[in-house]
Amino acid sequence: MDDGIFEGLKVLDCASFIAAPAAATVLSDFGAEVIKIEPPGSGDPYRNLPNLPGYPASTHNFAWLLESRNKRSLALDLSKPEGQAVLHRLAAEADVFITNFPPAVRARLGLTYATLSPLNERLIYASFTGYGEKGDEANKPGFDSNAYWARSGLMDLVRADENTTPARSIAGMGDHPCAMAFYGAIVTALYKREHTGKGSHVSSNLMANGVWAASVLAQAKLCGAKFSARRPRERALNAVTNHYQCKDGRWLILSLLNEERQWPTLARCLGREDLVTDPRFATKPDRHARSLELIKLFDEIFAGKNLAEWRKILDGNGLVFGVIGILDDIPNDRQMIENDVLVPYDGGTMLTVNSPIWVDGSPKVKPRRAPEIGEHSDEILRQAGYDEAAIRQLRASGAVA
Repeated sequence: MDDGIFEGLKVLDCASFIAAPAAATVLSDFGAEVIKIEPPGSGDPYRNLPNLPGYPASTHNFAWLLESRNKRSLALDLSKPEGQAVLHRLAAEADVFITNFPPAVRARLGLTYATLSPLNERLIYASFTGYGEKGDEANKPGFDSNAYWARSGLMDLVRADENTTPARSIAGMGDHPCAMAFYGAIVTALYKREHTGKGSHVSSNLMANGVWAASVLAQAKLCGAKFSARRPRERALNAVTNHYQCKDGRWLILSLLNEERQWPTLARCLGREDLVTDPRFATKPDRHARSLELIKLFDEIFAGKNLAEWRKILDGNGLVFGVIGILDDIPNDRQMIENDVLVPYDGGTMLTVNSPIWVDGSPKVKPRRAPEIGEHSDEILRQAGYDEAAIRQLRASGAVA
Protein backbone atom coordinates (compact mmCIF):
# COMPACT_ATOMS: atom_id res chain seq x y z
CA MET A 1 0.00 0.00 0.00
CA ASP A 2 2.67 2.49 -1.00
CA ASP A 3 -0.03 4.90 -2.17
CA GLY A 4 -1.84 4.83 1.15
CA ILE A 5 -4.74 3.04 2.81
CA PHE A 6 -7.27 5.28 1.06
CA GLU A 7 -5.80 4.96 -2.44
CA GLY A 8 -8.69 5.33 -4.89
CA LEU A 9 -10.98 7.05 -2.36
CA LYS A 10 -12.44 10.19 -3.93
CA VAL A 11 -13.16 13.09 -1.59
CA LEU A 12 -14.82 16.43 -2.36
CA ASP A 13 -13.66 19.11 0.07
CA CYS A 14 -16.41 21.69 -0.28
CA ALA A 15 -15.59 23.50 2.95
CA SER A 16 -13.76 26.56 4.23
CA PHE A 17 -11.33 27.47 6.98
CA ILE A 18 -10.01 24.75 9.20
CA ALA A 19 -11.89 21.91 10.89
CA ALA A 20 -13.71 20.35 7.92
CA PRO A 21 -10.91 20.86 5.35
CA ALA A 22 -8.37 19.52 7.86
CA ALA A 23 -10.34 16.28 8.11
CA ALA A 24 -9.98 15.99 4.33
CA THR A 25 -6.25 16.63 4.75
CA VAL A 26 -5.95 13.63 7.07
CA LEU A 27 -7.72 11.48 4.48
CA SER A 28 -5.27 12.77 1.88
CA ASP A 29 -2.31 11.90 4.11
CA PHE A 30 -3.41 8.28 3.82
CA GLY A 31 -3.72 8.42 0.06
CA ALA A 32 -7.24 9.72 -0.66
CA GLU A 33 -7.71 11.84 -3.79
CA VAL A 34 -9.06 15.16 -2.50
CA ILE A 35 -10.58 17.81 -4.74
CA LYS A 36 -10.71 21.20 -3.08
CA ILE A 37 -13.75 23.10 -4.35
CA GLU A 38 -13.42 26.85 -3.86
CA PRO A 39 -15.04 29.93 -5.37
CA PRO A 40 -13.42 31.62 -8.39
CA GLY A 41 -11.54 34.84 -7.77
CA SER A 42 -10.15 34.93 -4.26
CA GLY A 43 -10.78 31.25 -3.55
CA ASP A 44 -11.29 29.87 -0.07
CA PRO A 45 -11.22 32.86 2.37
CA TYR A 46 -8.85 30.82 4.52
CA ARG A 47 -6.12 31.62 2.01
CA ASN A 48 -6.14 35.15 3.42
CA LEU A 49 -5.68 34.20 7.09
CA PRO A 50 -1.94 35.05 7.30
CA ASN A 51 -2.71 38.55 5.99
CA LEU A 52 -4.91 39.42 8.96
CA PRO A 53 -3.50 41.74 11.66
CA GLY A 54 -1.38 40.03 14.27
CA TYR A 55 -0.38 36.95 12.27
CA PRO A 56 3.31 36.16 11.65
CA ALA A 57 4.88 37.75 8.58
CA SER A 58 6.07 35.17 6.07
CA THR A 59 6.81 34.77 2.36
CA HIS A 60 4.86 31.49 2.57
CA ASN A 61 1.10 31.11 3.04
CA PHE A 62 1.68 28.87 6.04
CA ALA A 63 -2.02 28.35 6.80
CA TRP A 64 -2.83 27.18 3.26
CA LEU A 65 0.31 25.03 3.07
CA LEU A 66 -0.81 23.13 6.15
CA GLU A 67 -4.51 22.59 5.50
CA SER A 68 -4.45 22.08 1.72
CA ARG A 69 -1.43 19.87 1.12
CA ASN A 70 -2.02 16.94 -1.25
CA LYS A 71 -5.22 18.47 -2.67
CA ARG A 72 -6.19 19.56 -6.18
CA SER A 73 -8.18 22.77 -6.63
CA LEU A 74 -11.33 23.22 -8.71
CA ALA A 75 -12.59 26.83 -8.85
CA LEU A 76 -16.36 26.42 -9.04
CA ASP A 77 -19.12 29.01 -8.65
CA LEU A 78 -21.85 27.14 -6.80
CA SER A 79 -24.24 30.06 -7.02
CA LYS A 80 -24.66 29.23 -10.72
CA PRO A 81 -26.79 26.27 -11.89
CA GLU A 82 -23.91 25.22 -14.16
CA GLY A 83 -21.57 25.09 -11.18
CA GLN A 84 -24.05 23.04 -9.17
CA ALA A 85 -24.40 20.64 -12.10
CA VAL A 86 -20.64 20.10 -12.12
CA LEU A 87 -20.61 19.37 -8.41
CA HIS A 88 -23.52 16.95 -8.79
CA ARG A 89 -21.61 15.06 -11.46
CA LEU A 90 -18.55 14.85 -9.24
CA ALA A 91 -20.63 13.78 -6.23
CA ALA A 92 -22.16 10.96 -8.27
CA GLU A 93 -18.69 9.40 -8.53
CA ALA A 94 -17.27 10.44 -5.15
CA ASP A 95 -16.89 8.47 -1.95
CA VAL A 96 -16.98 11.36 0.52
CA PHE A 97 -18.48 14.84 0.31
CA ILE A 98 -17.33 17.28 3.02
CA THR A 99 -18.97 20.63 3.73
CA ASN A 100 -19.22 23.15 6.52
CA PHE A 101 -21.82 25.38 4.93
CA PRO A 102 -24.73 26.08 7.30
CA PRO A 103 -27.91 24.09 6.53
CA ALA A 104 -29.64 27.07 4.94
CA VAL A 105 -26.70 27.72 2.59
CA ARG A 106 -26.56 24.05 1.61
CA ALA A 107 -30.22 24.21 0.66
CA ARG A 108 -29.70 27.36 -1.41
CA LEU A 109 -26.75 25.87 -3.29
CA GLY A 110 -28.28 22.46 -3.90
CA LEU A 111 -25.80 20.71 -1.58
CA THR A 112 -28.08 19.02 0.94
CA TYR A 113 -27.89 15.34 1.77
CA ALA A 114 -31.36 14.94 0.32
CA THR A 115 -30.09 16.37 -2.98
CA LEU A 116 -26.79 14.50 -3.27
CA SER A 117 -27.55 11.08 -1.77
CA PRO A 118 -29.97 10.01 -4.56
CA LEU A 119 -27.14 10.62 -7.04
CA ASN A 120 -24.85 8.13 -5.27
CA GLU A 121 -26.11 5.62 -2.73
CA ARG A 122 -22.55 4.95 -1.54
CA LEU A 123 -21.75 8.60 -0.82
CA ILE A 124 -20.60 9.54 2.68
CA TYR A 125 -22.04 13.02 3.24
CA ALA A 126 -20.09 14.73 6.05
CA SER A 127 -21.33 18.06 7.37
CA PHE A 128 -19.64 20.21 9.98
CA THR A 129 -21.22 23.18 11.76
CA GLY A 130 -20.58 25.61 14.57
CA TYR A 131 -23.50 24.69 16.80
CA GLY A 132 -25.13 21.55 15.38
CA GLU A 133 -27.66 20.76 12.66
CA LYS A 134 -30.83 21.52 14.66
CA GLY A 135 -32.26 24.26 16.85
CA ASP A 136 -32.28 28.04 16.77
CA GLU A 137 -28.52 28.28 16.26
CA ALA A 138 -28.17 25.71 13.46
CA ASN A 139 -27.40 28.42 10.89
CA LYS A 140 -25.33 30.59 13.22
CA PRO A 141 -21.78 31.05 11.93
CA GLY A 142 -18.96 30.21 14.31
CA PHE A 143 -15.21 29.87 14.57
CA ASP A 144 -13.42 27.70 17.10
CA SER A 145 -12.61 30.80 19.15
CA ASN A 146 -16.29 31.30 19.97
CA ALA A 147 -18.17 28.04 19.34
CA TYR A 148 -15.49 25.67 20.70
CA TRP A 149 -13.33 27.67 23.07
CA ALA A 150 -15.74 30.21 24.52
CA ARG A 151 -19.10 28.40 24.43
CA SER A 152 -17.79 25.21 26.05
CA GLY A 153 -16.45 26.95 29.16
CA LEU A 154 -12.81 26.28 28.27
CA MET A 155 -12.06 29.98 27.84
CA ASP A 156 -13.24 30.57 31.39
CA LEU A 157 -11.85 27.40 32.95
CA VAL A 158 -8.20 28.02 32.03
CA ARG A 159 -8.15 31.32 33.90
CA ALA A 160 -5.93 31.30 36.97
CA ASP A 161 -8.81 32.65 39.03
CA GLU A 162 -12.15 34.41 38.62
CA ASN A 163 -10.48 37.82 38.48
CA THR A 164 -8.20 36.98 35.56
CA THR A 165 -9.17 38.11 32.06
CA PRO A 166 -10.48 35.19 29.94
CA ALA A 167 -7.74 33.63 27.82
CA ARG A 168 -7.81 33.95 24.02
CA SER A 169 -7.34 30.85 21.91
CA ILE A 170 -4.85 30.65 19.04
CA ALA A 171 -5.75 29.99 15.40
CA GLY A 172 -6.94 26.43 14.86
CA MET A 173 -6.57 25.40 18.50
CA GLY A 174 -10.05 23.92 18.57
CA ASP A 175 -10.38 23.29 14.84
CA HIS A 176 -7.64 20.69 14.65
CA PRO A 177 -8.97 18.46 17.45
CA CYS A 178 -12.41 18.87 15.83
CA ALA A 179 -10.91 17.77 12.51
CA MET A 180 -9.78 14.51 14.09
CA ALA A 181 -13.27 13.88 15.47
CA PHE A 182 -14.76 14.65 12.06
CA TYR A 183 -12.23 12.35 10.39
CA GLY A 184 -13.29 9.64 12.86
CA ALA A 185 -16.92 10.15 11.89
CA ILE A 186 -16.09 9.82 8.19
CA VAL A 187 -14.00 6.69 8.68
CA THR A 188 -16.75 5.18 10.84
CA ALA A 189 -19.21 5.78 8.02
CA LEU A 190 -16.80 4.18 5.54
CA TYR A 191 -16.59 1.14 7.81
CA LYS A 192 -20.40 1.01 7.96
CA ARG A 193 -20.48 1.16 4.17
CA GLU A 194 -18.24 -1.88 4.00
CA HIS A 195 -20.98 -3.82 5.81
CA THR A 196 -24.08 -2.29 4.24
CA GLY A 197 -22.94 -1.05 0.85
CA LYS A 198 -24.72 2.21 1.60
CA GLY A 199 -23.47 5.69 2.33
CA SER A 200 -24.78 7.82 5.17
CA HIS A 201 -24.85 11.32 6.63
CA VAL A 202 -22.33 12.00 9.42
CA SER A 203 -21.83 15.25 11.26
CA SER A 204 -19.91 16.99 14.00
CA ASN A 205 -19.66 20.54 15.31
CA LEU A 206 -17.43 22.94 17.19
CA MET A 207 -19.69 23.27 20.22
CA ALA A 208 -19.94 19.52 20.84
CA ASN A 209 -16.19 19.06 20.54
CA GLY A 210 -15.55 21.96 22.91
CA VAL A 211 -17.78 20.46 25.60
CA TRP A 212 -16.13 17.08 24.98
CA ALA A 213 -12.73 18.72 25.61
CA ALA A 214 -14.08 20.18 28.87
CA SER A 215 -16.09 17.06 29.69
CA VAL A 216 -14.43 16.02 32.96
CA LEU A 217 -15.55 19.24 34.64
CA ALA A 218 -18.72 19.45 32.53
CA GLN A 219 -19.71 16.01 33.80
CA ALA A 220 -18.97 17.10 37.35
CA LYS A 221 -21.38 20.01 36.86
CA LEU A 222 -23.98 17.66 35.35
CA CYS A 223 -23.63 15.51 38.49
CA GLY A 224 -24.29 18.54 40.70
CA ALA A 225 -20.75 18.58 42.09
CA LYS A 226 -19.68 21.39 44.40
CA PHE A 227 -16.76 23.36 42.94
CA SER A 228 -14.04 25.15 44.89
CA ALA A 229 -12.90 28.63 43.96
CA ARG A 230 -10.04 28.60 41.48
CA ARG A 231 -6.64 29.39 42.90
CA PRO A 232 -3.67 31.07 41.19
CA ARG A 233 -0.44 29.13 40.71
CA GLU A 234 1.19 30.53 43.86
CA ARG A 235 -1.73 29.24 45.94
CA ALA A 236 -2.24 25.85 44.31
CA LEU A 237 -3.36 22.99 46.54
CA ASN A 238 -0.58 20.64 45.44
CA ALA A 239 3.02 21.75 44.89
CA VAL A 240 3.99 18.64 42.91
CA THR A 241 1.32 19.21 40.24
CA ASN A 242 2.29 22.80 39.56
CA HIS A 243 4.49 24.78 37.18
CA TYR A 244 7.71 26.61 37.97
CA GLN A 245 9.95 29.17 36.31
CA CYS A 246 13.61 28.41 35.73
CA LYS A 247 16.59 30.74 35.87
CA ASP A 248 16.43 31.52 32.13
CA GLY A 249 12.76 32.46 32.26
CA ARG A 250 11.53 29.16 30.81
CA TRP A 251 8.91 27.09 32.63
CA LEU A 252 8.33 23.42 33.42
CA ILE A 253 5.37 21.62 34.94
CA LEU A 254 5.40 18.79 37.48
CA SER A 255 2.67 16.13 37.31
CA LEU A 256 3.53 13.74 40.14
CA LEU A 257 0.26 11.90 40.68
CA ASN A 258 2.01 8.98 42.42
CA GLU A 259 3.22 11.37 45.04
CA GLU A 260 4.02 8.98 47.89
CA ARG A 261 6.46 7.00 45.75
CA GLN A 262 7.90 9.91 43.78
CA TRP A 263 8.38 12.44 46.58
CA PRO A 264 11.78 11.08 47.76
CA THR A 265 13.04 10.96 44.15
CA LEU A 266 11.97 14.54 43.52
CA ALA A 267 13.65 15.74 46.72
CA ARG A 268 16.88 14.00 45.70
CA CYS A 269 16.79 15.48 42.17
CA LEU A 270 16.26 18.93 43.62
CA GLY A 271 19.29 18.50 45.86
CA ARG A 272 17.08 18.69 48.94
CA GLU A 273 16.95 15.17 50.38
CA ASP A 274 16.43 16.83 53.74
CA LEU A 275 12.83 17.53 52.68
CA VAL A 276 12.03 13.82 52.96
CA THR A 277 12.55 13.93 56.72
CA ASP A 278 11.39 17.52 57.20
CA PRO A 279 8.40 17.19 59.57
CA ARG A 280 6.59 19.97 57.68
CA PHE A 281 6.44 17.82 54.50
CA ALA A 282 6.79 14.27 55.85
CA THR A 283 3.43 13.00 54.59
CA LYS A 284 1.19 13.73 51.66
CA PRO A 285 -1.42 15.45 53.86
CA ASP A 286 1.39 17.55 55.39
CA ARG A 287 2.58 18.66 51.96
CA HIS A 288 -0.93 19.54 50.83
CA ALA A 289 -1.67 21.42 54.03
CA ARG A 290 1.51 23.44 53.53
CA SER A 291 1.33 23.71 49.74
CA LEU A 292 1.86 27.48 49.70
CA GLU A 293 5.03 27.10 51.74
CA LEU A 294 6.29 24.27 49.53
CA ILE A 295 5.51 26.16 46.31
CA LYS A 296 7.52 29.13 47.54
CA LEU A 297 10.41 26.80 48.36
CA PHE A 298 10.23 25.14 44.92
CA ASP A 299 10.12 28.56 43.24
CA GLU A 300 13.46 29.37 44.84
CA ILE A 301 14.98 26.00 43.89
CA PHE A 302 13.88 25.97 40.25
CA ALA A 303 14.99 29.58 39.81
CA GLY A 304 18.54 28.41 40.47
CA LYS A 305 19.09 26.55 37.19
CA ASN A 306 18.19 26.92 33.51
CA LEU A 307 15.55 24.73 31.92
CA ALA A 308 18.10 22.61 30.03
CA GLU A 309 19.87 21.83 33.29
CA TRP A 310 16.65 20.81 35.00
CA ARG A 311 15.74 18.55 32.08
CA LYS A 312 19.01 16.66 32.47
CA ILE A 313 18.48 16.37 36.21
CA LEU A 314 14.84 15.29 36.14
CA ASP A 315 14.84 13.01 33.07
CA GLY A 316 15.31 9.28 33.58
CA ASN A 317 14.15 9.20 37.18
CA GLY A 318 10.55 8.16 36.66
CA LEU A 319 9.30 11.66 37.41
CA VAL A 320 6.45 12.93 35.28
CA PHE A 321 7.19 16.48 34.18
CA GLY A 322 6.97 18.49 31.01
CA VAL A 323 8.65 21.43 29.37
CA ILE A 324 6.33 24.35 28.72
CA GLY A 325 7.33 24.67 25.11
CA ILE A 326 7.55 27.76 22.96
CA LEU A 327 7.31 27.98 19.18
CA ASP A 328 11.08 28.48 18.91
CA ASP A 329 11.55 24.93 20.20
CA ILE A 330 9.52 23.20 17.51
CA PRO A 331 11.72 23.33 14.36
CA ASN A 332 14.60 21.58 16.14
CA ASP A 333 12.65 19.23 18.42
CA ARG A 334 14.42 15.90 17.81
CA GLN A 335 11.65 13.86 19.42
CA MET A 336 9.09 15.39 17.07
CA ILE A 337 11.26 14.85 14.01
CA GLU A 338 12.22 11.27 14.87
CA ASN A 339 8.55 10.39 15.44
CA ASP A 340 7.32 12.02 12.21
CA VAL A 341 5.37 14.69 14.03
CA LEU A 342 7.21 17.03 11.69
CA VAL A 343 7.80 15.82 8.12
CA PRO A 344 9.26 17.45 4.99
CA TYR A 345 7.25 18.31 1.91
CA ASP A 346 7.87 16.04 -1.05
CA GLY A 347 11.10 17.08 -2.78
CA GLY A 348 11.86 19.86 -0.31
CA THR A 349 13.36 20.63 3.07
CA MET A 350 10.56 22.72 4.58
CA LEU A 351 8.81 20.84 7.37
CA THR A 352 5.07 20.59 7.96
CA VAL A 353 2.98 19.29 10.87
CA ASN A 354 1.87 15.71 10.30
CA SER A 355 -1.59 14.41 11.15
CA PRO A 356 -1.34 12.72 14.55
CA ILE A 357 -2.16 9.07 13.72
CA TRP A 358 -0.07 6.29 12.21
CA VAL A 359 -0.84 2.77 10.98
CA ASP A 360 1.99 0.25 10.94
CA GLY A 361 2.73 -1.07 7.47
CA SER A 362 0.73 1.70 5.80
CA PRO A 363 2.95 4.74 5.27
CA LYS A 364 1.40 8.08 4.53
CA VAL A 365 1.96 9.86 1.25
CA LYS A 366 4.71 12.46 1.21
CA PRO A 367 3.08 15.89 1.68
CA ARG A 368 2.63 17.70 -1.62
CA ARG A 369 2.36 21.45 -1.96
CA ALA A 370 -1.04 23.12 -1.62
CA PRO A 371 -2.72 24.16 -4.90
CA GLU A 372 -3.27 27.58 -6.42
CA ILE A 373 -6.89 28.66 -6.96
CA GLY A 374 -8.41 26.51 -9.68
CA GLU A 375 -5.02 25.06 -10.59
CA HIS A 376 -6.53 21.70 -11.52
CA SER A 377 -9.94 22.80 -12.83
CA ASP A 378 -9.52 21.56 -16.41
CA GLU A 379 -7.82 18.35 -15.33
CA ILE A 380 -10.63 17.51 -12.89
CA LEU A 381 -13.34 18.30 -15.42
CA ARG A 382 -11.72 16.11 -18.07
CA GLN A 383 -11.55 13.24 -15.60
CA ALA A 384 -15.25 13.79 -14.87
CA GLY A 385 -16.06 13.32 -18.56
CA TYR A 386 -16.29 16.89 -19.84
CA ASP A 387 -14.87 17.47 -23.31
CA GLU A 388 -12.94 20.58 -24.30
CA ALA A 389 -16.00 22.32 -25.73
CA ALA A 390 -17.95 21.79 -22.51
CA ILE A 391 -15.03 23.06 -20.44
CA ARG A 392 -14.80 26.21 -22.57
CA GLN A 393 -18.53 26.75 -22.12
CA LEU A 394 -18.27 26.38 -18.35
CA ARG A 395 -15.42 28.89 -18.29
CA ALA A 396 -17.35 31.30 -20.48
CA SER A 397 -20.33 31.13 -18.13
CA GLY A 398 -18.10 31.91 -15.14
CA ALA A 399 -19.11 28.66 -13.41
CA VAL A 400 -15.53 27.40 -13.60
CA ALA A 401 -12.27 29.35 -13.30
